Amino acid sequence: MDKKQDFSNHARYFPFHHFFLAPLSLAFFIWTLIDLDFSSSEAISESIKSLILAIMVLSLPMLSRIYALKNQNRIIFAEMRARYAELTGKAFREKEEKLKGGQIIALRFASDEELIPLIEETIEKNYSPKEIKMKIKNWKGDYQRV
Repeated sequence: MDKKQDFSNHARYFPFHHFFLAPLSLAFFIWTLIDLDFSSSEAISESIKSLILAIMVLSLPMLSRIYALKNQNRIIFAEMRARYAELTGKAFREKEEKLKGGQIIALRFASDEELIPLIEETIEKNYSPKEIKMKIKNWKGDYQRV
């Protein structure tokens, strides 16, 4: 298990993605742009092929990250519905309709003791996800986040 999570250290980086694959893809895309050659029809054809490849190479790391985050968010929403029902005996739907996705995701870090009052306060005062996270006193770490 990682060190205890809180607002200051909850952001996650996956070194292979963030510090190798994404920068390398961006470098390849920029290199391709620099090397574009429109001097002849053959050079134009090769440049277009290279540009298409560079766009694909640049898109794949971003697309895989988007898929992972969307799936993670769906899991968090399901988890929050289950937690709310467990803590209150009621469905989360009424509260969920009054909250934005980012707010629900931020509320995920609140301890069971803080969750219900913080949901009510967030609905009343329309806190941003950052404000919600900063209000949490007893952080419920998520050590399996993408």
